[in-house]
Amino acid sequence: MVDWKGHTRWGSSRMPVALWFIFGLLCLTSLLLGAQQLDFGGLWAMSDNTGLTLTASRIPRLIAIILTGIGLSVCGVILQHIVRNRFVEPGTTGGLDAAKLGILVSLTLIPAAGTLSKMLFAMLFCLMASLVYIVIIRQIRFRNSVLVPVIGLMYGSILSALAEFYAYQNNMMQSMQTWLMGDFSRVVQGHYEIIYFILPIILLTYVFAHRFTVLGMGEDMASSLGLNYATMTAIGLVLVAITVSATVITVGAIPFVGLVIPNLVALKYGDNLAKTLPVVALAGASLLLLCDIAGRTILYPYEVPIGLTAGGAGGMIFLMLILRGLR
Repeated sequence: MVDWKGHTRWGSSRMPVALWFIFGLLCLTSLLLGAQQLDFGGLWAMSDNTGLTLTASRIPRLIAIILTGIGLSVCGVILQHIVRNRFVEPGTTGGLDAAKLGILVSLTLIPAAGTLSKMLFAMLFCLMASLVYIVIIRQIRFRNSVLVPVIGLMYGSILSALAEFYAYQNNMMQSMQTWLMGDFSRVVQGHYEIIYFILPIILLTYVFAHRFTVLGMGEDMASSLGLNYATMTAIGLVLVAITVSATVITVGAIPFVGLVIPNLVALKYGDNLAKTLPVVALAGASLLLLCDIAGRTILYPYEVPIGLTAGGAGGMIFLMLILRGLR
């Protein structure tokens, strides 16, 4: 197994027991935390009020957080193997910004568009943006790998500016800033189920885990091993586009999760996705749960959007990873 600096790493990639314990503790904390205190007696007896709070709000929110964390982490792994760079994820390749633009376009072209229609637009825009980004990266030969995400951030800024200009032209600026920022407070029963699209994506990623590992070795090596490089790249980008569009539609844009988790896992366990993917998934869900709990406690009983807490925490870890890469 080869780490992000090109050094060989060996070791067990079994799911750490401590990570399972932390994940379970975070899930329990998420269920019990909220402006409305749960009565433990009512929780045991499943009273109407307690049961409604759990089934209509707390449990859907927990499911959405877990699936979003897993989905974004898996997206980061896929993109990093396609681009062969540890510093890329949907937030640093323009994917998130393209999905925003796609949703805005769907709202103006089809005002009565349903959730699935908006997701389709977001998916198509995200897929096209990812393809363009890969073409740009392949045309430019970088001596320093840190420049790859820098180009992605610049590319994403252009797409974000286009999205904001489009929203400004169509008087959607204020509403766009409200519902496109990552926020789980709007997740309630009946308005989050599209996030379940991530489940088959996770399964397919695990099925293709070995192929994605080979994909990360480069086109020449992958082709020599009998892998259809173009097909696997297309499959990976489609899986990423579906996941990103589902998360943006449901909870808005959440940056950096898909960047920091795969890096931290790879530093300890290596790059064999068939073995490390479960750890990546569980760690991604745990990080997002931690950020959500922090956002709900900082200004309790008010809530800081997870787009801010995850962006702040992820940005700090991203900076440390870049400094480590430069050294």
